[in-house]
Amino acid sequence: MTTMKEINIFILSAGRRVELLQCFQNAAKKLGIKSHIVAGDCSLTAPALYFADKSYKLPKIADADYISSIIDICNKENISLIVPTIDTDLLLLADNKQKIEEKTNATLLISDPTIIQICRDKIRTQTFMEKHGFGMPKLYTEEEIQQGKVRFPAFIKPKSGSSSVNTFIVNNPDELKTYKNVIANPIVQEFIEGDEYTVDVFLDFESSIVTIVPRLRIATRSGEISKGKIIKDPEIIEDIRNLMHVLKPIGHITVQLMKTVNGIKYIEINPRFGGGAPMSIQSGADSCENLYRLLKGEKLQYNENYMDDLTFLRYDRSICLNENMELVE
Repeated sequence: MTTMKEINIFILSAGRRVELLQCFQNAAKKLGIKSHIVAGDCSLTAPALYFADKSYKLPKIADADYISSIIDICNKENISLIVPTIDTDLLLLADNKQKIEEKTNATLLISDPTIIQICRDKIRTQTFMEKHGFGMPKLYTEEEIQQGKVRFPAFIKPKSGSSSVNTFIVNNPDELKTYKNVIANPIVQEFIEGDEYTVDVFLDFESSIVTIVPRLRIATRSGEISKGKIIKDPEIIEDIRNLMHVLKPIGHITVQLMKTVNGIKYIEINPRFGGGAPMSIQSGADSCENLYRLLKGEKLQYNENYMDDLTFLRYDRSICLNENMELVE
């Protein structure tokens, strides 16, 4: 990949990802790179738009001109890297990766469609993980559910859900029947207990691992971590290393798991920046800096040069817009 004088980043569905946007800005400043951070979202009330160097209102993901709009902005702003941030557009982007990269000078930070399909579909995730010997909560078949073989409490969630939307503990057959009627395409798993971790992994464009950072989830809100602690757990790091070697994604990957009395059990794999990624970045495992270095043509080596035993507390902040939808400082 050729070295570029200017490396501009385009963050899609920027939403509330102010911290992530600022992490890219800080990394560029640290490296002395000229870089503009461009943010796009379908809503003009997305807070991150007002912290970017340039912002655009994007069509909704389901709109026919979504991909062409991304291509137009990339060419207009001389974008070097496109960064997806939400689950719902990952497969569409993966399927259009070649088209986008052929029509722009940008690299789309997304894994192959087959990997996205595995991660986005909970049943495919289950099948893949079991095939390769990784721990997962038991998945009940429809036949087992109908025959009353579910052990309670159990856990129900959408087959392709995200952000813990429509996920519930079910305590008896009546609750299970109720939730099955209101959740689209549900799956039912055994309920497991233990310490819950989010693991931030960064891999280069050839799927070589650069950093693995386990974070204990102390508290969450709407499925996203609000309090967390960096813990260099060697068992988790080694298991994640083995998983990445068979899955082979690229970029920043967010893995959720539980460390139980019966070993590590995986909950889900999100092939994108998770909401809590700035915690790992601030600890020293800087995925944004890594991306700039890769785009400059550098070769990165695996390292654990991040700080351990750091506790992070996240909070909301208000911003004010005037009648012209401009940021009031």
